[in-house]
Amino acid sequence: MCGRLGISRASYYRWLAAEESPTAARHRELTEHVKVMFDSSDGIFGHRMVHTKLAAAGIEVSVGTVAVIMAENGWAAKRMRAFKRTTIPSDPDRVFADLIGRDFTSAAPGTRLVGDI
Repeated sequence: MCGRLGISRASYYRWLAAEESPTAARHRELTEHVKVMFDSSDGIFGHRMVHTKLAAAGIEVSVGTVAVIMAENGWAAKRMRAFKRTTIPSDPDRVFADLIGRDFTSAAPGTRLVGDI
């Protein structure tokens, strides 16, 4: 296999026996912390909020590192839609009485005139 890849056997075995670097260990540890914070928010927090929560928990990490970790793992914040109120009840003082009792039939034209806005 080493011959096909164009590398020496010694390089392969050196790579195989290599220990995890301190930087890689820190990155793996931070990934676990970011995952816990992201999952605790049900996927709503973005990288800035995750960074804020990690800083509050005493974990020192930069915003950029959190953003890179989230991008590597495909974790993205869910965007919340703004609440828009569609039905607004009118002022009770401006509600008009139903004078025809919702009976819109009439015996002669022009005797019951109704309208809506």
